[in-house]
Amino acid sequence: MELPFAESYKIKMVETIRKSSRAEREQWMKDANYNLFNLKSDYVFIDLLTDSGTGAMSDKQWAAMMEGDESYAGARSFFNLKESISNITGFPYFLPTHQGRAAENVLFSALIKAGDILPGNSHFDTTKGHIEFRKAHAIDCTIDEAKDTTIELPFKGNMDLGKLEDVLKKYPKEKIPCIVLTITNNTAGGQPVSMENIKGVSLLAKKYGIKLLVDSARFAENAYFIKTREKGYDKKSIREICLEMFGYADFMTMSAKKDAIVNMGGFIAFRHEEDWRNCQMYTIMYEGFITYGGMSGRDMNALAQGLREGTDFEYLETRIGQIAYLGKKLDEYGIPYQRPAGGHAIFLDAKKILVNVPKEELIAQTLGIELYLEGGIRGVEIGTLLADRDPETRENRYPALELLRLAIPRRVYTNNHMDFIAAAVKNVYDRRDSITRGYIIKKELPIMRHFTVELEPAK
Repeated sequence: MELPFAESYKIKMVETIRKSSRAEREQWMKDANYNLFNLKSDYVFIDLLTDSGTGAMSDKQWAAMMEGDESYAGARSFFNLKESISNITGFPYFLPTHQGRAAENVLFSALIKAGDILPGNSHFDTTKGHIEFRKAHAIDCTIDEAKDTTIELPFKGNMDLGKLEDVLKKYPKEKIPCIVLTITNNTAGGQPVSMENIKGVSLLAKKYGIKLLVDSARFAENAYFIKTREKGYDKKSIREICLEMFGYADFMTMSAKKDAIVNMGGFIAFRHEEDWRNCQMYTIMYEGFITYGGMSGRDMNALAQGLREGTDFEYLETRIGQIAYLGKKLDEYGIPYQRPAGGHAIFLDAKKILVNVPKEELIAQTLGIELYLEGGIRGVEIGTLLADRDPETRENRYPALELLRLAIPRRVYTNNHMDFIAAAVKNVYDRRDSITRGYIIKKELPIMRHFTVELEPAK
């Protein structure tokens, strides 16, 4: 018989997690002003808020931390990380930062001015926030098929090359500091971008004399999908695919808390020395000296090792296989989600589940609250709250999709946890017709409001 799926690791340490009663969860949710970010972690049974910084580091990563060099300048750990980045991405220059949004802050401080245009495939929250904070504009050029959760496409995160070229034709190149290509496309449901599409974006960038930035938080997962889904890449290694992907780009930002499986860390890598030098001042101002940039030596060592482990095919097969397993369980229950299952999360289609909740009452957030009340599971809204208000009209932006993201931490939960998650989702789905009201905003920040927003039940 064919051998069944098994994880490519074994467990050496465990952490106890506590179940709670529904009455407890109802009170905790009220105390948190119905914002899942405000919950104490001890109040959460299975935490799927994010896969960022929540993974389990390996024995080799912990060992590498013990050899961290904490020298302020020129630490061995910096050069260890530099070697790992160069071997996997091919970029000759890099600047460390403490996480991905810090990388965006440094790079965009050097690149963006008011009125600029940055086209991309569904900019995620911090990316869009950094752009709009600088009075620039993020234009979404994702393929239209990504807006239909029922369509099965191997590369549903692709940039629409026609839409992109329309933007490049409309504005002078001086107004477009870069194109932003996110791999995988988080906002569209953790969907990958094909190598063919990456090449096409690169060709347009070169045609119009514009640089290409790759938002690379989950680049290894994207490379896995290219290897397993795109013709001509099945015999190539993950690292060979990574080198080709990044070979089309001018620079990359990385939240290393995802694919590098560390709790803190990030970086910017550069093709051109001039870009690297232009960002050094902002690194020193915002993060630290250019050879540590907000990270300790031990963190850089763990990150260097994590990049190597995160680009291992067997690990990626285990990682992405667990997401697919949860997707299959949801299929058995007939629950709608962004298909096919993505690389780091399942994105529940809240509009198709809570059909009676008005869009003004935050459909995806309502689903997230219901799932927490049902089973102590914490997800995150990818919908109206995250979309923020239009920076000019201050009206709510209502995106085409209202999604509840269930992000699976790396090497943390077992498939028994996936079964529990699927059953809790089914229970909410079974009583969906009785959920007719959602939530309204009491208090919010002007940008990236979803992190700290306060809500109350709609009446």
